[in-house]
Amino acid sequence: QVQLVESGGGLVQPGGSLRLSCAASGFTFSNYAMSWYRQAPGQERELVATITTAGGSTNYLDSVKGRFTISRDNAKNTVYLQMNSLKPEDTAVYYCKAEYKVWGKLPIAYWGQGTQVTVSS
Repeated sequence: QVQLVESGGGLVQPGGSLRLSCAASGFTFSNYAMSWYRQAPGQERELVATITTAGGSTNYLDSVKGRFTISRDNAKNTVYLQMNSLKPEDTAVYYCKAEYKVWGKLPIAYWGQGTQVTVSS
């Protein structure tokens, strides 16, 4: 049974930090690129950060560059999102996504259930 379980969300003041974790099970984690998305109320889900299978390459949404860091531990089947200097506009439900791409075939993707991050004084 495939599972992606996010944790680490919560309420934090502007300028504060949070570390999100996403624990994976039921599939070969090291074969999947991992991403963090977020969705604020009334807005579309947006891609925040992506990391390749071995962690050698990362990409970020422009508005979080320099503040957020995505990382993964393939031995623990876990992906992380370290969020520093948080702003009220970072408030959203954060989701992790696992994706496996094979050339010529539709990608396989799994989603977590989400964790709420609220940045407010």
